[in-house]
Amino acid sequence: MNNSVKKLISEYSLRIGDTSLILGQRLGEWCGHGPIIEEDIALTNISLDLIGQARAFLTYAGELMEIKKSEDDLAFWREARDFKNSILAEQPNGDFAQTILRQLFISTFQFYFFQRLKKSKDETLSALAEKSFKEVSYHLRHCSEWTYRLGDGTPESRKKMLNAIDSLWRYTGDLFSSDETDNELLSLGIAIDLKELKKDWDKKIKEVFIRATLPVPSDVFMITGGIKGKHSEYLGHMLAEMQILPRSFPGAEW
Repeated sequence: MNNSVKKLISEYSLRIGDTSLILGQRLGEWCGHGPIIEEDIALTNISLDLIGQARAFLTYAGELMEIKKSEDDLAFWREARDFKNSILAEQPNGDFAQTILRQLFISTFQFYFFQRLKKSKDETLSALAEKSFKEVSYHLRHCSEWTYRLGDGTPESRKKMLNAIDSLWRYTGDLFSSDETDNELLSLGIAIDLKELKKDWDKKIKEVFIRATLPVPSDVFMITGGIKGKHSEYLGHMLAEMQILPRSFPGAEW
């Protein structure tokens, strides 16, 4: 593998790992605050899955860098502008409905993403996708079931889901943002075609929304730029909390 390809794969892995890391951190905020104890545990377990995915992809990204970095280096010692996660992942938890809808959007994306990435010509990415796919299959099933209950539930739960759609739909386009990194790796059989993935995502979200009696928005302006380091104000606040311990005590070990 030549250096230019290594650099591209490192960037690609960084994007995957960052979205899982930031979403995992967000879900971890629910620990001890879930609406019921079973859901408190479920959200925490999904968070742990995502953090595990983040560690794996960030480790691979760091190994391919010219100056080697560990997953901890990448998680705790970068500024907000250096993160390449989807803007959707960093949005606040809000109420339970907003958390579930954010998870539905991203889990649906990850389901089809890892399903395709399993066929990557890069053996490491393929192996990591294989493991991740098993986890996100459960994530998708879990948040889909909750979407049905909340959307087609009480007037109050439906109202909250509608509010969540109004808040979050504008960020879904960022999931499918691509650039030359994607195009180059796609031509090498390493990355996946996000345009084709979006067709599956649209179909699945529509199916879930129909069953949940929720409207599918149309003609909504999309906020994008995550892969370019353009983020909402929320990421900086989250990183300040997430990174304070290692930055306050560099090199500290338990």
